[in-house]
Amino acid sequence: MLSWRLSSIVGFLLLLMLAAGSKAGGLCAVDALGREVCLSERAVRIVSLSPGATELVYSAGAGNQLVGAGAWSDYPPEARELPRVGDSNRVDLEAILTLEPDLVIGWTDGNSRVQLDRLAELGIPVFWLAPRTFEDIAATVKALSLLTGHQPLAEQRAGEFLAGIRAIESQYETARPVRVFYQVWDQPLMTINGDELISRAIQLCGGTNVFGDLPRLVPRISVETLLMVDPEVIVTAGRGDTEQGWLQRWRDYPSLTAVASDNLFQVSPDLLQRATFRMLDGTRELCDLLEQARARL
Repeated sequence: MLSWRLSSIVGFLLLLMLAAGSKAGGLCAVDALGREVCLSERAVRIVSLSPGATELVYSAGAGNQLVGAGAWSDYPPEARELPRVGDSNRVDLEAILTLEPDLVIGWTDGNSRVQLDRLAELGIPVFWLAPRTFEDIAATVKALSLLTGHQPLAEQRAGEFLAGIRAIESQYETARPVRVFYQVWDQPLMTINGDELISRAIQLCGGTNVFGDLPRLVPRISVETLLMVDPEVIVTAGRGDTEQGWLQRWRDYPSLTAVASDNLFQVSPDLLQRATFRMLDGTRELCDLLEQARARL
């Protein structure tokens, strides 16, 4: 796939920048805002401000250097024991300062730029994350390993992750395309465009995101619009009966191809909706579901 090769080139160039990040007397890496973040020595007291950031710190081998985390940081299980410092809407600056971190990890799609800029003004290095491709996930883990002193381990894990992604691409590159609607939320009805990482997973499995061309990353749509595009598959993620209810509502529209073919699926949310190494498992799960869908069309 041309898009895969292009993103691989971009990811490789990013890795080159990160690999060149060790300067005399310090460690440097470029974050998602394009800023070079430099530390005089490896970070040993880290605060992560989102569940995805927490997972990536553990993947980089630096989990035991975490001293605080944002709400919903629940993987790996030991992350649940970390002191909480707020959520994606607002972080507790006082709590963070009390923990005396030498590195704070933020997520561009959730954390407050104003609040984290305040931390930077107080002399606490802030490293922003925003993985948009599978290569970005690997590059992010490598950057975190550079800043925390675990490069060999992270190199190995990143390599294994990307090898798994390439294996999926090879397996499904000739699969029959299926038209997929991915439901993020019910009220209002929300989906994803082609720039969202879940959409890249759909593409990797041989699917086509029916709303991939919309300009917003997480656009709102109407039921009427969905009926017009008539997806062959409807997929959502979530926990428990609530999200199953989201799927059941579509059975009120039997003219939808996805409904007529019984191609209504729920995927594991944390495996697919967090931009971490576990997306490899989530993508495999999604691919299995799309294979089931092909057999029913």
